Amino acid sequence: EVQLQASGGGLVQAGESLRLSCAASEFTLDDYAIGWFRQAPGKEREGVSGIVDGSTYYADSVKGRFAISSDRAADTVYLQMNSLKPEDTAVYYCAALIPTGPNTYDSSWFKPHEYRYWGQGTQVTVSS
Repeated sequence: EVQLQASGGGLVQAGESLRLSCAASEFTLDDYAIGWFRQAPGKEREGVSGIVDGSTYYADSVKGRFAISSDRAADTVYLQMNSLKPEDTAVYYCAALIPTGPNTYDSSWFKPHEYRYWGQGTQVTVSS
């Protein structure tokens, strides 16, 4: 059974950094695209970043501050979050999908319903 384990959240002050990890088990990253999403109280889940075959995608709100990367040997995807802001406060989730064809991830990476497998969330709280 495909499983994802998200970790690395915490409480930080504005301007500080955190690195989230998404560890995959029972599958290899070679076959999947991995996305990071977040959900703040009272808001919809939104796409933060995605990665597939070395291509990376970012929401405008995090471009230049967040960086996604993958370690295929460890089957782990990371989300390095720098210059954190209070508005980054949310529960962060990682999720996996199998791309349906070339370049399809370009238009689907930020859509939660496209993902089949989800990890549990990790709380990120940024104080001002």
